[in-house]
Amino acid sequence: MAIPTQDLSDRQHAILALARGVGRVLVEDLSARFAVSPQTIRKDLNLLCGRRLLARLHGGATLASGVENLDYAARRALAHEEKRRIGTRCAALIPDGSSLFINIGTTTEEVARALTGHQNLLVVTNNLHVVSILLPCAGVEIVVAGGPVRRSDGGIAGEAAIDLVSQFKLDFAVVGASALDEDGSLLDFDYREVRVARSILRNARQAILVADAGKFERSAPVRIGHVSQLHCVVTDRPPPACFLAACREAGTGVEVAARAEGADRIETESAKSEPV
Repeated sequence: MAIPTQDLSDRQHAILALARGVGRVLVEDLSARFAVSPQTIRKDLNLLCGRRLLARLHGGATLASGVENLDYAARRALAHEEKRRIGTRCAALIPDGSSLFINIGTTTEEVARALTGHQNLLVVTNNLHVVSILLPCAGVEIVVAGGPVRRSDGGIAGEAAIDLVSQFKLDFAVVGASALDEDGSLLDFDYREVRVARSILRNARQAILVADAGKFERSAPVRIGHVSQLHCVVTDRPPPACFLAACREAGTGVEVAARAEGADRIETESAKSEPV
């Protein structure tokens, strides 16, 4: 059932259009763009969120999620600097001479960019953007999963991809998620993509989740797995208390890629949180 929008103001329509274009809108940016007070913008966002057209996040709002993901261009633009820091921090956990899976996602692509200076890597991926990023690197051998290619984001999912992944047992898996539940569940939208991600987790000795903090404020319908299957979570801000408690209970380490390339380790009091 469509949500009525005909009684929205011109500014509210414009805010909604911006969110559809870039994925996320911020109160300060909108206040400057429309020359109104932040309080006025917050009222607009409250109305749009109340109708489930947008979903609130820290300092602004994003497109409401639950059954459909943002398009690739919007996801790539969303939290780009945060994803870059996460990618740099994750790459620092992976030594030269490693073998790893990298799956579909704009954050995993930032990990690939940060790995371009590594040597003697074997990378198995179902993400054509990762292939493009790593192809010029003489120190990286690439194996690409087969199957239908999604034109929307260069992702490969399906039985052939699962079969290819299952032939390997690699040192690391670098995986993303569209949403993170407070109970520690990793969530996504496409069941076919999720099946490949599950196979990747099963066939890696250590799994690293890379996810910006906005994923804690989203929802998605398909369960990839749980933090208990991970060695480490790399994000850009400390997770919510419930999610962090789930990590501690599971013995899963948490790395926070802070601004200015700094990083903090949140101890989880388990051998699983020892440095990779």
